[in-house]
Amino acid sequence: MIRDNKKRFKKFTFRGMEIEELLELSSSNLIEAFGSRARRRFSRGLQQKPIILIQKLRRAKQIKKLNEKPPLILTHLRNMIIVPEMIGNLIGVYNGKTFTQVEIKPEMIGHYLGEFSITYKPIKHGRPGVGASSSSKFVPLK
Repeated sequence: MIRDNKKRFKKFTFRGMEIEELLELSSSNLIEAFGSRARRRFSRGLQQKPIILIQKLRRAKQIKKLNEKPPLILTHLRNMIIVPEMIGNLIGVYNGKTFTQVEIKPEMIGHYLGEFSITYKPIKHGRPGVGASSSSKFVPLK
């Protein structure tokens, strides 16, 4: 029995379909593959802003050079659902203060852009600062 020592990469699948299949699907068939919240969102129709974002992403992919990442596209649309057509693009998602750079990967399909751009700074619990009450300054002796 001969065994290959080469590491085989696992192909990404979304609901049993590979990326190539997802890209070939019509919009109605793709919507059926999404979860219920995304299906409802798409069934109610897309407004102009998400359509414009997808058009900008298409243009960015067309003008990119071979083996390079496409240019960064900035957006405030945190509620945009990631579709397979967006894979490989760089998007700057606004978090209320700055634009967080997000590279769209296949695992992100069906999620919202806002999930990848945190809107708050995680707190680091340390020593009490200036103005802390005297009870919060208590440090026990050993």
